[in-house]
Amino acid sequence: MQGPWATGLAEQGYQLKLTPGELYQTATRDVNAWCQKNHGKDFAALSGTEQDEVLQGLESGDIKLTDVPAKVFFTVLWENTVEGFLADPMYGGNRNFAGWKLVGFPGPRYNYTSEIEQYGKPYTLPTVGILGRDGTRLRRG
Repeated sequence: MQGPWATGLAEQGYQLKLTPGELYQTATRDVNAWCQKNHGKDFAALSGTEQDEVLQGLESGDIKLTDVPAKVFFTVLWENTVEGFLADPMYGGNRNFAGWKLVGFPGPRYNYTSEIEQYGKPYTLPTVGILGRDGTRLRRG
């Protein structure tokens, strides 16, 4: 986390001197300040339609935040959302394996090697996570 802090190209990925936690804290404060100024309330209190409009403004860069670039924050937010949606449920996202079911991933099974090369054949066993079938705790006995 030491400089120099030259402005990088978008293709170089995240280039700010802020840690991810600092980015979220700063951007959340900036987004709420923008929402207060333009809507009279914090982001969380906006309607779903208004929240979508704010997110679209962050994505396009039409909304200018005070301390961080809106597009950079949106990109990190989007990437972290996708990561949470596709991570093992033991980490707090992907509730009920919704993300895995969407993409057809059965989970990290150690014992389905014989099924891997059976293309086109449905895999009928339930989805499991590292901690078991409900994804949040090991089942015993």
